[in-house]
Amino acid sequence: MEKNEHYFLAVRLSKESKKLLHEKAEQLKSELKFARWVHPEDYHLTLAFLGNASESQLNKTKELVQKYIDGSSAFSLTIQHFGTFGRKDSPRILWAGVNKEERLHQLRNLVFTACEKAGFHLDTRPFSPHITLARKWTDSSSFSLSFLSINNSVEEKPITFEAEEVVLYRTRLEKTPKYEAVATFPLLTE
Repeated sequence: MEKNEHYFLAVRLSKESKKLLHEKAEQLKSELKFARWVHPEDYHLTLAFLGNASESQLNKTKELVQKYIDGSSAFSLTIQHFGTFGRKDSPRILWAGVNKEERLHQLRNLVFTACEKAGFHLDTRPFSPHITLARKWTDSSSFSLSFLSINNSVEEKPITFEAEEVVLYRTRLEKTPKYEAVATFPLLTE
């Protein structure tokens, strides 16, 4: 295991939704001064951040995630709005949010429980489903959420995709894109 590697489980976005979301991000990029914009291939919806992990922990996690989500069905998600984390005037994260979907929360709870059973100590803050688009506001002027409502908000043209699989990703900080799929757990499709 390389020292810059960490792991997380996430819902993979479809290629089309990544493309459409990237187009929105490009529109925002010309107006919003963030230090780093996420590569479109790295868009995902995190269910559980694991951090560093041994091979045996990863094997146990794969086994338990498969067991816990067995029988879970795919479902639709809609990217509907933008938001930020961090200080309102100088946010550390710009994100795209998804509609409230009970099946997403159920899936997250199953994955979260499987990871805890595998021995991980996970973040216990409330689940806030989002797709990170950019990091670290750098403009000398204060950030304002009005930037987002003016700039073709996804509320006007929502992006819908099927959540069809959970993926265990490895982060490679020195690469672009930096997230590499290690294992995939398909959800049932009709």
